[in-house]
Amino acid sequence: MGFKIAVSGKGGTGKTTIAGLIIGYLIRRGKSPILAVDADANANLNEVLGISVSQTIGGIREKIRTDVPSGMTKDIWFEMKAEETLVETDKYDLLVMGRPEGPGCYCVANSLARHFIEVLTKNYQYIIIDNEAGMEHFSRLTTQNIDLLFIVSDHSVRGLQAVRRIFDLIEELKLAVFRKVVLISKFEKDGDPRLEEEAKRLHLEVAGYIPYDDNISQRDREGEPTYNLPESSPAVRGMKAILDSLL
Repeated sequence: MGFKIAVSGKGGTGKTTIAGLIIGYLIRRGKSPILAVDADANANLNEVLGISVSQTIGGIREKIRTDVPSGMTKDIWFEMKAEETLVETDKYDLLVMGRPEGPGCYCVANSLARHFIEVLTKNYQYIIIDNEAGMEHFSRLTTQNIDLLFIVSDHSVRGLQAVRRIFDLIEELKLAVFRKVVLISKFEKDGDPRLEEEAKRLHLEVAGYIPYDDNISQRDREGEPTYNLPESSPAVRGMKAILDSLL
């Protein structure tokens, strides 16, 4: 079974960029094969990675009631179609979950999707999951049996308090998360005693800080991928220090 790293946090903290930086780190160190999973309904991890996506797992789930041909079982049809959504490159593969559940019962489709993901992830050394903002996804398909969970926060006390609520929800749902840590993004200096004091009060483990990086802002403005920034970039250096200490 591959090592699962999930990234979550409230909107605007840069979690998708963080997921891309993790993938870039693994690629530079030859940690392959790598599966990237975009579990955000507003999918844009492919943009961070610089590739196009035409199909999603959510799109297949929408069609399971109408498109399964006569004589074929739903599980065989779903697995065949799900494999077609996988975008393969020489550095990593990408699976996009797409839209969440719509109206009506999706029990069969969700069960098939969960089974497909479980089977698929066995083929990879690392699985990087970019989750949607908020907390709802923790009861869905992907944020389960996680080896390392990054909750991304901005550099504020209120941001850390939001992280604490996410940690509490994980414990309430009894999800299998081996280690969960806080990552503070877009930081303009190496540390902040106020944040460290608040993290200690809230019993949060801060893995490190990702500094604000002009290189990311420029590539975002130009619509260019950010996962492959040069190793001299501040954000890449920050991510390297964190992952070197955790992996």
